[in-house]
Amino acid sequence: MAITSANQLELLQTAEAVAREKMIDPNLVVEAMEESLARAAKSRYGAEMDIRVAIDRKTGKATFTRVRTVVEDEELENYQAEFTVEQAKQYMADPAVGDTFVEEVPPVELGRIAAQSAKQVILQKVREAERDRQYEEFKDRAGTIINATVKREEYGNVIVDVGAGEAILRRNEKIGREAYRPGDRIRCFIKDVRREQRGPQIFLSRTAPEFMAALFKMEVPEIYDGIIEIKAVARDPGSRAKIAVISYDGSIDPVGACVGMRGSRVQAVVNELQGEKIDIIPWNEDMPTFLVNALQPAEVSKVVFDEDAERIEVVVPEEQLSLAIGRRGQNVRLASQLTGLDIDIMTEEEESKRRQAEFETRTKLFMDTLDLDEFFAQLLVAEGFTNLEEVAYVEADELLVIDGVDEGTASELQARARDHLEAMNKKALDHARELGVEDSLVNFAGLTPQMIEALAEDGVKTLEDFATCADWELAGGWTTVDGVRTKDDGVLEKFEMSLEEAQDLVMTARVMLGWVDPAELEAADEGAEEGEETEEAGA
Repeated sequence: MAITSANQLELLQTAEAVAREKMIDPNLVVEAMEESLARAAKSRYGAEMDIRVAIDRKTGKATFTRVRTVVEDEELENYQAEFTVEQAKQYMADPAVGDTFVEEVPPVELGRIAAQSAKQVILQKVREAERDRQYEEFKDRAGTIINATVKREEYGNVIVDVGAGEAILRRNEKIGREAYRPGDRIRCFIKDVRREQRGPQIFLSRTAPEFMAALFKMEVPEIYDGIIEIKAVARDPGSRAKIAVISYDGSIDPVGACVGMRGSRVQAVVNELQGEKIDIIPWNEDMPTFLVNALQPAEVSKVVFDEDAERIEVVVPEEQLSLAIGRRGQNVRLASQLTGLDIDIMTEEEESKRRQAEFETRTKLFMDTLDLDEFFAQLLVAEGFTNLEEVAYVEADELLVIDGVDEGTASELQARARDHLEAMNKKALDHARELGVEDSLVNFAGLTPQMIEALAEDGVKTLEDFATCADWELAGGWTTVDGVRTKDDGVLEKFEMSLEEAQDLVMTARVMLGWVDPAELEAADEGAEEGEETEEAGA
């Protein structure tokens, strides 16, 4: 059948019908038709020809044209779609490189194969347009709740209808042993929207902590209005959850507002989450206080917070230990997720034993290094002295407060401590030099002989070696992989070096070596300070 013999308006009517059914722009369908007709024409006239088809948007008339481009003589490759300036002079007046010559060609007959090919092109273009529309519709909806209808289940994954397409609820994103049948209504959290080769993929979740936060935002008007803020959420999906909230209005209790009259608000969330028990906890900027709240209903006797390591030790009475840990460690695990800290829980008896062991270790240190008897060494430890440096360089008045210590005894103690430290320093420095440490590192300010020895044992023997180190390689740190925090040991971590101190030392070394311009470093520091001031002003 020839195009000219067909009802020309039929093309536009078909495009309108398809566009209306798929909810896409009719021009996209017409463009797909133009491309499919052009492909059919190329199979008739030759694949190397540049055949183009234009369909009039009012009459539906399809015009077939052949386009040839003027190119340089040496660039001529496709004789069917290109010609030189000399060849173009037969068709054009004063041709130049880059000009095009367009001539109309007769419309082609659409045979069965060509018609099938044209159909495939149109369908492909329509599918692409559908995917683009679906992606544009949902890309900004990530992080929100959506109501969907279950269509089918594939290998444990639930495929749902979201109106403009399909989305997937993976089996690991379902709560517990949830089972759905086709036609069931389901409420989910849009976790991610990605454009993939097979089309936009909408990933849903019912186990994400954000899902619970979004549900509370729907049920509690104060959260929606910003009067109450959800600061953190930790979940064991289908079993138990903890949510930390804070109120910016002193007259509103954040916990009571989230619970609601007779528990109506929190119960609505619990019902949606298949009976998941929810602990609502008041947020507190003081981390130890917040942790005590997070470990409820267990009672806490003592909290020791190590801010650098982001670890916290919690001491509880013996009878509260199982409650604090929870069944299968659930309570302490959720509290750890909520606070972002590693939590060590011990009983009062265990903490007492540990403190006793530390006391004995420090007592023995002073006995061995300062040649003291056990009673006198215990007096030093009891007064809070933990190492030789404190004894050697503390103000003499702090030693005089110890019973039985006069000025002569204090001077003798400090002299012994300094002598021992000097001997240790000399031994460490001699060992470091034996390992090949150069003077550039020995003379670098900020490193003790013991630090230099530790660096040498780790292969850092020059100032250049030191300047290439990262701060965490020196001071240690923590890395979170798949939600699990792992410890990174630092070469100088045992000397209680912080990340900030390590960073300052490394940058100083780089400046000394000429690797970093001090002016640029100062400019960067000033920019960081200005940024902090801007943030504070905005807050």
